[in-house]
Amino acid sequence: MRIFSFQVNGSSKVVLVLFLLFLSNCAVGQRSTWIATWTASPEEADADPSEPLLSLNDQTVRERVRVSLGGHQIRLRLSNENGDAPVLIGSVSVGIAQGQSSVIASSLRRVTFGGSAKVLIPPGAPALSDPVNLPVTDASELAISLYFPKHVTSVTWHSLALKRAVISTQGDHTQDLTMNGEKGSDSSVFLSQLLVLAKSTNRVIVAFGDSLVDGDKSTPEMDRNWPGDLFQRVKNNRNGYRFAVVNEGVAGNRLLTNGPGASLGISGLARFERDALSVPGVTDIVLLEGTNDIGFPGAKLGDFELAAATAAPSVDEILSGYQQLIARAHARGIRIFGCTIMPTEGAAVAGYYSELKDRDRQAINRWIRSSKAFDGVIDFDAVMRDPDHPSRLLPGFASEDHLHPNDDGYRRMASAIDLSLFK
Repeated sequence: MRIFSFQVNGSSKVVLVLFLLFLSNCAVGQRSTWIATWTASPEEADADPSEPLLSLNDQTVRERVRVSLGGHQIRLRLSNENGDAPVLIGSVSVGIAQGQSSVIASSLRRVTFGGSAKVLIPPGAPALSDPVNLPVTDASELAISLYFPKHVTSVTWHSLALKRAVISTQGDHTQDLTMNGEKGSDSSVFLSQLLVLAKSTNRVIVAFGDSLVDGDKSTPEMDRNWPGDLFQRVKNNRNGYRFAVVNEGVAGNRLLTNGPGASLGISGLARFERDALSVPGVTDIVLLEGTNDIGFPGAKLGDFELAAATAAPSVDEILSGYQQLIARAHARGIRIFGCTIMPTEGAAVAGYYSELKDRDRQAINRWIRSSKAFDGVIDFDAVMRDPDHPSRLLPGFASEDHLHPNDDGYRRMASAIDLSLFK
């Protein structure tokens, strides 16, 4: 045991270095770090002349997010990662939301970037704000206002925001307590993460996948996707830790293949680094993806073919994709939990379901359950399928499209997750 001595009042005192090291380690263990408390995967926007977010010019957009874990300081991560031109944001504000268009007066804060009120984001790049002193409680809803002084020619957005964004008339309205706008949108623009200053012992769970993660067909404005419901469970069952839960779902996403169409996102394999492994503070990933890899080939939305029938991936190709994500997560010391794929018979998309596709789904689920390749398994199929008709969702938990759950179904999915996985 190492010791050292020093003189106090002429007498030698022996001090145990281990005690000092213990105090030092305690201090290090309590240091603060920035972690994600809300996320939305950046997507490229398909051209749509009726979408007001795609024709911004000297206007302010106010959009809202529901954080998971709270804190005393926050930061915003803006994204032009899918843009092909620089975007100038003239000013930004954040505050506690009060309804769809208002902010609580005492909470309104200006946001700066390197001390400047404006930020020019090059194409393909993100921008991280300076810290903002704003106390935020768990599950708070924040309003973020972005002013675009010039015509925006290329938009990075998240198409399925499930919260109404307000778009102003001309001018900088970031400091308005209530922002009146003639137009609105169900998507969000240029905002990809909200970070909170937290203790280093806090953890971040990333829910990664497709529209079943994003919350498609849940009630807008109500935050009823299963990642949000999971946060409500883990915040009351801490086991010595506090968790944030963030949502990196993309509607229409596939594990192996991009698109089709810009807004359906790049493949899960391609975006996994940015949207999962590099999320600040991530310790655990919950993966629910592969439904569209099975369902898209030969399926049509009206006259639009989602994928050629001849482009169907094999079961082995999908399993190899999973194994790549597992290897990449484990190489970073991150745990990854696999979710079984839920049934799709009766899906409103023509050609999405077939008996052959369902046999592939069941083969993939058998591998997820039995391979032990994941750090744990969440069996959504077992709790969501109709026991009398296992190839379809339980009617009481299915939305009208018979592909996505309803609010009760998403709640059931969250309830099915064994919280001991996150010890």
